[in-house]
Amino acid sequence: MKIAIPMEEKSINTNICVTFGRALFFLIFDTDTEEEKYIENPALSAQGGAGIKAAQAVIDAGVEAVILPRLGQNAAEVFQTGQIVLYKAEFGSAKHNIELLKECKLSKLTEFHSGFHGRGGR
Repeated sequence: MKIAIPMEEKSINTNICVTFGRALFFLIFDTDTEEEKYIENPALSAQGGAGIKAAQAVIDAGVEAVILPRLGQNAAEVFQTGQIVLYKAEFGSAKHNIELLKECKLSKLTEFHSGFHGRGGR
């Protein structure tokens, strides 16, 4: 399964970024092959709608799931339309959260905030 995780650095051993739409990068990790790659967030400097644009970029990368601490309602709707499964990240590194996902120890993210709408969220 291909999963996406919002990141501030290009390192699987660093903590997950708390702001999805304003993350610097997205880690795209294939749980079958253990391949990791990073894509830049094309919505990073968007004036508005960063979550929506970031969600579409992640979907375009071919992921089936996303691990993240929180998400705005508009981005969540994009993911729901694309049938992407959302998992609630635990505090810690991307690597730690991937292991939790493999062990079926992450819960699904089901509560969403109203978004930051141009405030940056950081």
